[in-house]
Amino acid sequence: MAQRYFELTEDMTRPDRWLLGDPIDEQGKEVRGRQFRRGERTHVEGRLRVPVYHPGTPLDFTCVDTGGFPVVSEKVARVLAEVAPGDVQLFPVEVESRPEPYFLLNVARLVKCIDDGACAEVSYWTPEDGRPDKVGQYRAVYGMRIDPSKVSDARVFRTWGYAGTLLVAEDVKEALERTGATGLKFTEVTGPSPISEEERAYKQRCNELLDPPPAARRAAWKTLGTLDELAVAPRAICYEWPGHRRDWAIIHREVGRLLLVSEGLSDPFIARLEPSVGFGLELALETEPTELPLDAIEGSWPYILLERISREVVAHEHVRERAKVGLVTLEVAGAGMPASLVTTGGRVGVLLGQESRSLPRLFPTPFGDVRLVAVKALLPAELGYVLKHGSKGMDELARRFAENGEEHLSRAWRRSVV
Repeated sequence: MAQRYFELTEDMTRPDRWLLGDPIDEQGKEVRGRQFRRGERTHVEGRLRVPVYHPGTPLDFTCVDTGGFPVVSEKVARVLAEVAPGDVQLFPVEVESRPEPYFLLNVARLVKCIDDGACAEVSYWTPEDGRPDKVGQYRAVYGMRIDPSKVSDARVFRTWGYAGTLLVAEDVKEALERTGATGLKFTEVTGPSPISEEERAYKQRCNELLDPPPAARRAAWKTLGTLDELAVAPRAICYEWPGHRRDWAIIHREVGRLLLVSEGLSDPFIARLEPSVGFGLELALETEPTELPLDAIEGSWPYILLERISREVVAHEHVRERAKVGLVTLEVAGAGMPASLVTTGGRVGVLLGQESRSLPRLFPTPFGDVRLVAVKALLPAELGYVLKHGSKGMDELARRFAENGEEHLSRAWRRSVV
């Protein structure tokens, strides 16, 4: 019978459990936890102290809050030292306010054994992700399964390419359970795949459709400036968007401005399981850095405005189809917007489709060209001008924006062109 293996994690179901912080050395400095998650031997100077961030019931197995590596009681440490002495290092630590001994567990064995084909789903870091140090490693593993034949004599180990995972052999699991230790949770990573062949085929087809567009979009964004890999804009699962994913990107332009673009409106319609460019467009709003603080994107008016415009584009076919071929004026709620942009009726107007000398009209993707639609925030007087003059008013506004050099740029404080 093939050996069985289990992922060992902390039991998070106990509402009264304590929380431990990062260890502190004898000089009072926090010890970087990364060295305890590499699956290799390490060295620790002196005795470490572990603070209790949140008091509660002490556990025999606890993962440190930010480091994700275990601190264990003496009875857990004793078992691991007996059954897997070559696989682990146990460093004595003082846990704040606790008289009994505890140990920091470093798993010093790394095994390349993940069975990609048997897992529910795996993904890898790519060059486009902006983390060259991680390219080729696993970015995510769902429903992990390993190949027991590749484990050799390891009893406690981490998985190569996804070293945050701690695995133990079945006899180690049983030995730990016999102690009655608390805080342990075991999930088997051997045996049949957690998904059927039909589910696997469906996921594979989804990935074939959804993996290429982001890379194509990022390639297009990089021609417009420097893609910000650190800025975090709210992303979400959104079933109204073609691929059910709603995301945003920030591009630093050469002129010192910021370009906020949607990502996902041009995904294939995943429900149809066929190649397409979704709605056939993505939205772009360019503004000054003072208007779009990178540490608070979600609360900024450019993001709020672009998110509201995206809802209108998703909900109304006539809006997006007109925006792909010409100019369109929209009004959305003015809550959270700068007072200079809000009409007396509490609305904010925008002009979609303003042509620009510095933005492409189209950009290529594997499934077809996608229209990049510029979003220009209008002042109340400019919106009133369009409402009075109709399509001729939009054309005249676009001409005046191009004439004054601001074209698609959105700013809350500027002079009206009418």
